[in-house]
Amino acid sequence: MPDCASVDPLVTPYVDGELPGGERSAFEQHLSACWPCRTRVERERAVRDLVAARKTELTSGGAPSALHARCAAACHHAAAVGHDVPAWRARLVPFALAATLVLVVAAAFAYPLTARSSRIMAAELAMDHMKCALLNNVLGTRHTPALVEGSLAADFGWPAQLPDDPERAGLELVGERTCLYGQGSIAHVMYRHKGRTVSVFMLPDVSRRNEALSVLGHQAVVWSVGRRTFVLVAREPIEEAERMASFLHASLR
Repeated sequence: MPDCASVDPLVTPYVDGELPGGERSAFEQHLSACWPCRTRVERERAVRDLVAARKTELTSGGAPSALHARCAAACHHAAAVGHDVPAWRARLVPFALAATLVLVVAAAFAYPLTARSSRIMAAELAMDHMKCALLNNVLGTRHTPALVEGSLAADFGWPAQLPDDPERAGLELVGERTCLYGQGSIAHVMYRHKGRTVSVFMLPDVSRRNEALSVLGHQAVVWSVGRRTFVLVAREPIEEAERMASFLHASLR
């Protein structure tokens, strides 16, 4: 059976239906036993379908203003990175930015739909989750609870209190970013669970019904407190994602 490295170049041809029968059979045999590769195929297929669904908007007009702002922020961040990270990480930054911009562009097509669909909102946040996880790995992000809480208070007027003992839920704080989605700026707090990034997004002045969704190979658990909506995004079984959401819900309000 082929390994992950050998099937990696075949993901895009497979999603596009261009693999010959023999290669396709071997590829699908690998997918049946490899959850990470299945997840990657699901992500690439979802992005392809999303771009296809928004083809008219893509070809008939300019990019949304939010996309311009997001790309500018990403490029500005890249320019500031090289002097602050070890050399081996700095060499990876262009690749991280390329992947980031692909996710940014794909998410931009969902902007007009975000206000109407929790699933589209969750898919957009899952893309931000993947983008920020990639950047965190390159930059070695590590913020203290005090720094994160101060940033959330300054940027959003949100007196957030992070859990005092996230280790009880198997979580380790990574840090915080301000992200953009279809309706404006949102807070993005990141943890690590068993080596994988767990994201908690806070959307101000938004109220959504409580639900759990599967999007782009991730679980998204949504809950609201007053006029704040929280979305936990993790590549975990749904029961584990809901357990972590319940733990964080007790502190984040």
